Amino acid sequence: MRSQSGAYDGTTPPRLSGGRTPANVKKRSSSSREKFLSRAPVSVTLPCSGFFLELPRCALSSTMASRGNTCKKRKFVRDGVFQAELNEFLSCTLSEDGYSGVEVRVTPIRTEIIIRATRTREVLGDKGRRIRELTSVVQKRFGFAPDSVELFAERVENRGLCAMAQAESLRYKLLKGLAVRRACYGCEVVVSGKLRAQRAKSMKFKDGYLISTGEPSKLFVDQAIRSVQLRQGVLGVRVKIMLPHDPEGKRGPATPLPDTVVVLDPKPDIPVVQPETENVLLSGQV
Repeated sequence: MRSQSGAYDGTTPPRLSGGRTPANVKKRSSSSREKFLSRAPVSVTLPCSGFFLELPRCALSSTMASRGNTCKKRKFVRDGVFQAELNEFLSCTLSEDGYSGVEVRVTPIRTEIIIRATRTREVLGDKGRRIRELTSVVQKRFGFAPDSVELFAERVENRGLCAMAQAESLRYKLLKGLAVRRACYGCEVVVSGKLRAQRAKSMKFKDGYLISTGEPSKLFVDQAIRSVQLRQGVLGVRVKIMLPHDPEGKRGPATPLPDTVVVLDPKPDIPVVQPETENVLLSGQV
């Protein structure tokens, strides 16, 4: 709408000839404006050096306060964003304690967050103080109801099969000044950056059997990527470990590789027994 001076006051969209509205001007109702303002990012400072989390309220996990019925697509997106942000925070906070991943289990009563690490004693803290602090931070950040979220610490059974633990160990060895060739060991380790000279290059160390493509690579290959800040620049470390087949599903996937050939033992030879013929003398015959 235009005022007496002819200036556009911004209350209603301008009209073209014929009563048409320009395509680049959209009328926003009060409800849509309130919905847009409710998506303002929330900034929370967590106990990690220089670590800020900024995420719209609409992208929080569905395990928090319910916002009504939502479609499955938005639910999966919210759960994925929630787990990605949680993994980033824990990897930053527990990097020195051998953090190796997180698992979220949602039940009708509560949400259980299982933290996997090589040193669970440091994760729990003195008399469980540190795990309670992490629980309080997660509860306040994601809006969980009181006593509806609980954090547990689980020890990694075999750290040699965990790529994240090996990448963190390699990262701290490189920070201590250990040589690259001496520090790298694993199924496949790639170190890229300014290793010895000013020109950046990549060094690959590979041993054993490793698949790189197809669906089995997502199940059997555990991968982790870390960065190391040195004086000459930033080094990138990528570790790939191929897990073995475990029918119980503890050390590796329970499903075997699709190209596995199973050779069965031959059946033992059983001799065929011929039926014995008996001469029956009938009565009255000689």
